[in-house]
Amino acid sequence: MTIKVLVVDDSAVVRKVVSEILDADPSIDVIAKASDPIFAMKHMEKAWPDVILLDIEMPRMDGITFLKKIMSERPTPVVICSSMTQQGADITMQALASGAVDIIAKPKVSLSTYFREERTLFLQAIKSAAQANIKQLKPNVIPIDRPVPAKHSVDTVIPPVALNTKVKTDCVVAIGTSTGGTQALEEILSSLPSMSPGIVIVQHMPEKFTRAFATRLNGLCEIEVKEAENLEVVTPGKALIAPGGKHMMLKRNGTRYFIEIIDGPLVNRHRPSVDVLFRSAAASAGKNALGIIMTGMGDDGAKGLLEMKNSGAHTLAQDKDSCVVYGMPKEAVNLGAVCESISLRRIPEAIVNYICKYKLG
Repeated sequence: MTIKVLVVDDSAVVRKVVSEILDADPSIDVIAKASDPIFAMKHMEKAWPDVILLDIEMPRMDGITFLKKIMSERPTPVVICSSMTQQGADITMQALASGAVDIIAKPKVSLSTYFREERTLFLQAIKSAAQANIKQLKPNVIPIDRPVPAKHSVDTVIPPVALNTKVKTDCVVAIGTSTGGTQALEEILSSLPSMSPGIVIVQHMPEKFTRAFATRLNGLCEIEVKEAENLEVVTPGKALIAPGGKHMMLKRNGTRYFIEIIDGPLVNRHRPSVDVLFRSAAASAGKNALGIIMTGMGDDGAKGLLEMKNSGAHTLAQDKDSCVVYGMPKEAVNLGAVCESISLRRIPEAIVNYICKYKLG
């Protein structure tokens, strides 16, 4: 089935380049290009797209206003194409809160080269959005003739290690998510009490956007939420989000956990990678950890969650009905990495129950 895409961007260069990239994929059809939302709505009167690729800063009507209109009248998967600036990141958080399913970053310069070099992730974002569960969309590049980059495994960043879970430590929660994860994380973290266990999170998100995302969540939650810094200590009542463009690993010093932020190749075509976080949690925390894999396309995190389970950790997956995209959790379930699948609304309770059982145990 062909994915019908509407490209809405006031830049003629962006419209031309992204349309060429999308049309080169036989599973995608760019049905229209529009320089602003007013023209887009005229195209949509004739044919409704499966996915909308939307710029934010445009004349006559801005992207946020258009997004809210779409989500209130006829919810449709929207991928935001936003500038890699602090202002762009802040506005993009509004778009994600309003129902957008994913972000594609665009620099201020070298747009044509950038989009072609990022072609693989660009196409993945569109295809992932096309699979989105519409009911869960709630308001609140590489040159074409070049091969797809190798899909590196977690071994390229963190080798398999012998597990040592005999030392009693604080409990820790490790969460991995992708498409649809921003709203899901908001629902979970904003429901947790201030003295929740330390939480470490990988949300697939471009560089420069994770800090704005963490800052927004911090203003909504009782717990502290921030972008993780290298060597930062993991403490109760705090959630640390891996910075975009970097891998994050959980380490232990005695009975305390801390974070290590590193570079490295893309793992499962992602950096940060959920597999990197989960493998490090298996090695450093073992049975003292709770692993949770949530909405997202692909298989990043499935093998790492299995390693957590094998190390004695309790593992959860977000269930199909509550996922925007039931990809990552499905892969983890199929691999036998999941102790239990539960709905998104039950995850905060599961975290609280976990720490209570942990203390009693």
